[in-house]
Amino acid sequence: MKETLNKILPPIGEFFAVKRNRRFLYLLVISIMAFWDLANSGLARRTFVFYSSLEENQVVEERMLYRSPDRETDIRRYLEEILLGPVSPGLDPLFPRETRLHSFLLRDAVVYANLTESGALPFSGSGGVFRSLFTLNEGLRRNFPYVKDVKIFIGGNEVFYEEFRRFF
Repeated sequence: MKETLNKILPPIGEFFAVKRNRRFLYLLVISIMAFWDLANSGLARRTFVFYSSLEENQVVEERMLYRSPDRETDIRRYLEEILLGPVSPGLDPLFPRETRLHSFLLRDAVVYANLTESGALPFSGSGGVFRSLFTLNEGLRRNFPYVKDVKIFIGGNEVFYEEFRRFF
């Protein structure tokens, strides 16, 4: 046993004697700890697109949302978060504040989202209902690549099906 330690310890000592090797090892340990923390944090980065109230430019907000083992729950959280509106000042929400997610379903990579009737009402600062729904559709497809189709309903009636079908 003593002979084995005498064979192993000198090369390890020589390795750590070099300043560059020690720093590389520190960097490696810190990187592994950072990746471990990221993997166990339970958060996923999601992007939200809103429009500037002054210039009508698209502004992308990134938010960290809790990840769940269920894809349907992840998409529901995204939808509820986008209905809350932007965090940054100077950005317009996509939908009126009263708009809520009435019902939601994910089946065979198709999202069925039913919004309350207030989602169809134009409001000040909005670029129109079509732009808001189109931005929502794009956001779902961008953040969840496994989604093949998005069907949005307002008050139980499907909206802009043919128009979205031409784009996607």
